[in-house]
Amino acid sequence: MSQKKYSPEIEKIRRAMEKELSAGRYIHTLGVAYTASCLAMAHGINDLESTMTSGLLHDCAKAMHGSELVAICEKAHLNVTAVERSNPTALLHAKAGAYLAEHKYGVKDEDILNAIRYHTTGRPNMSRLEKIIYIADYIEPGRKQIADLDLIRRLAYQDLDCTMEKILASTLAYLRTTEGQTDEMTVKTYHYYKH
Repeated sequence: MSQKKYSPEIEKIRRAMEKELSAGRYIHTLGVAYTASCLAMAHGINDLESTMTSGLLHDCAKAMHGSELVAICEKAHLNVTAVERSNPTALLHAKAGAYLAEHKYGVKDEDILNAIRYHTTGRPNMSRLEKIIYIADYIEPGRKQIADLDLIRRLAYQDLDCTMEKILASTLAYLRTTEGQTDEMTVKTYHYYKH
């Protein structure tokens, strides 16, 4: 029985990420891409090409310095909030990553670009692909053990919206215990998915 190969485009992106990212970030990226594909299949999404592309590129700007991320966003005329400017590596890599996915890696599909753009903060009324990438980034096998992670992993294969609510609640609770500021989009997204 022969194994299906990924498309040449997916393989090209995978090789590029292997070169661009640190070893640990690359392993995380593969974990997100494969976890996202499993979630997509569990939720009846047959377009695994889009899922793999989104997963492989979600952190494509993560290795960049904060000032580079700000510069990319300014060049692209993207709004940069004060919170994003104060923590660019954590927050702006998603916006910059969507820009790079389009302009460096040739991605034109808006759903893929949004999945990359919103994988850190989420947004109200996300598409299934956006939710899957957001969730896969949180639950991939290499993630450190955090509260309720086993429950969230099980829930992810049953109900995407409930999983979004659980992850967002957990994220906001964690951010309240740190010195970091909370991005307003994360708060809006939590209120959208809160039951």
